Amino acid sequence: MISVHRSEDRYRGGDEAAGIDTRHALSFGPFYDPDNLRFGPILACNEERLAPGAGFEEHPHSHTEIVTWVVEGELTHRDSAGHSTVVRAGDVAHLSAASGVRHVERNDGTDPLTFLQMWLAPLEPGGEPSYTVVPGIADSTPYALPGATAMLHVRRLTEGGRTAVPDAARLYVHVVRGRIALDGEELGPGDAARITDARDLAAVAVAGPAELLVWELAG
Repeated sequence: MISVHRSEDRYRGGDEAAGIDTRHALSFGPFYDPDNLRFGPILACNEERLAPGAGFEEHPHSHTEIVTWVVEGELTHRDSAGHSTVVRAGDVAHLSAASGVRHVERNDGTDPLTFLQMWLAPLEPGGEPSYTVVPGIADSTPYALPGATAMLHVRRLTEGGRTAVPDAARLYVHVVRGRIALDGEELGPGDAARITDARDLAAVAVAGPAELLVWELAG
């Protein structure tokens, strides 16, 4: 079964006066929808747009696996565990908040920043926080989150290109750029598909190249 969620239907958030524009795919903060609380282990999928100089000042997280994908621009990350880095387009950043961590996320560059941030529930709470950046992740190298029984696949397609998506109990597919056809549906930038019992599916780029993120979820 496939359920398509359009970019324009996301919940609006952020702080326009502070240069922060946020679009929430699932219930988040004051945007409460009892029928849209999570999809498998995925708790949030937020599109964030930060103007130059804008950002989220130090704030806490715990018992959450936070994965960030930069679409354009550069994201500065600093946290209470001593990590400080700049995440660029094509990098996967993973903050395992574990028993608790505080961090800062900012656009310290001169160009606008757009990134996608996805929160997943761990199987077990607690532990020590950690932070990992995989620079320039390749299409053929998925990023595993065994603590959340999840796998992130990055797929980049030329126009007309075709890629199989994994067979899985659940799939969450987010279109970063371009347009794709998937199981009889056409999806554009910011659109997402939530699929249960995925079998023998493929995504095809239409009207130009495309980039998509595919979460393979155990349940």
